[in-house]
Amino acid sequence: MALAIAAGMGHTATASEALPKVCRTGTHLFAFAEAVQGLRGWGRGLRKGVAAWYEGKAPEALAYQVAKYQRRNGWSHRDLLRLAHPATSDPARQAAYRWVAGGAEALGPREVKRGGGVASYPDVAPHLPRLLAAMDEARTAGRDAVIRMIRDDGLPRECIPTQHLNDPGVWEALLEKMPLMAMVRNLAKMTTVGLLKPGSDATRTVRDRLADGDLLRKARLHPLAILLAASAYSAGRGLKGGLAWEPIATIKDALDDAFSRAFGHVVPAGKRTLIGLDVSGSMSSGNVADTPLTPREAAAALALVTARVEPEYHVVAFQDRLVPLDVSAKSRLVDVVRKTRDLPFGGTDCALPMLYATERKLEVDTFIVLTDSETWAGPIHPAQALREYRETSGRHARLIVAGLVSNGFSIADPQDAGMLDVVGFDASAPELMAGFSRGDF
Repeated sequence: MALAIAAGMGHTATASEALPKVCRTGTHLFAFAEAVQGLRGWGRGLRKGVAAWYEGKAPEALAYQVAKYQRRNGWSHRDLLRLAHPATSDPARQAAYRWVAGGAEALGPREVKRGGGVASYPDVAPHLPRLLAAMDEARTAGRDAVIRMIRDDGLPRECIPTQHLNDPGVWEALLEKMPLMAMVRNLAKMTTVGLLKPGSDATRTVRDRLADGDLLRKARLHPLAILLAASAYSAGRGLKGGLAWEPIATIKDALDDAFSRAFGHVVPAGKRTLIGLDVSGSMSSGNVADTPLTPREAAAALALVTARVEPEYHVVAFQDRLVPLDVSAKSRLVDVVRKTRDLPFGGTDCALPMLYATERKLEVDTFIVLTDSETWAGPIHPAQALREYRETSGRHARLIVAGLVSNGFSIADPQDAGMLDVVGFDASAPELMAGFSRGDF
């Protein structure tokens, strides 16, 4: 989105140059294309940037991208290849491009009338990357052949025909080289099909991987991503559709342990942080979008992430009044949720954390307000309370308001670069908030 906006403001060359670095996967590239389409449309510079994304990848890496990330956001690789027209003399790359455009039928020799002449294209079928050939073969292959292609050719889950995705043997083969994030996301499915069950080798594999601190660090699996997966898995049923399973106790325990272990690779902001937790009754109502968590659980998780990674923090609970909250880096999530649920107050006043810091002359670099209802019940707006704290303390403190439920209200002043509204909840939120606290943007 940032690159698309930059291109729309005239920085086309910069956006095109950065595109291959920022868009690491086909999904990212499709998201960029959709943003460009909505903001400004396409010019020569942006087309060259998209072409460079394809041209900069080795044939095997290109094959993986077009196989695994086939279509997102209404875009496909075929759409983008027709838009960008990347050039290459490499027969393997040519084969990949022609396979995307027309399938296996487009790989043979052919002649195309173009203008007043005829363009000849050689046979590139022998040069087609093996992964793409395996993807074609898998469409009609039997179970054993599909399992062999998963193991020998690296066929990813996205390329497995639907009729084989309920086979535990297929999932067993996929699990052998499955990336950690993909494994966490597919725990429910692997349990449903019967691959994961108490005492099985596959269950032991999952448990061992989640206990591997080096693997967690290399995968950069954020604690909140693990928490969301753990909450979804423990629920025993999907938020959408009819998928249901019996959660396995040892996997639930392994996810809980991994949640704590994953804090080791989270980069702190290194700022003095005051966290204000909304403890109103509505925080226990409903779920945060696309998660099984209530706003109270999501807020407690965000507070705990900050407490565990920041060297200087202070946690308070507020509604119509404010009290310090006994939350430390060693607190458990269930305990934080219980403590915030047992505090009966009145209307929500999101200005209270700043007023509290001003009254007690606390040194705060960043205020983080976690709420489901971005409102104020008191006599002063939170943005004004922050400005008064700045004037009184002489510190240019920042304010982050995380509204876990989008309700159309905003607290942060859009004219103040030191205030940020975060709407919703996902695993990327803490990294975004820490970057803002550090002053990265």
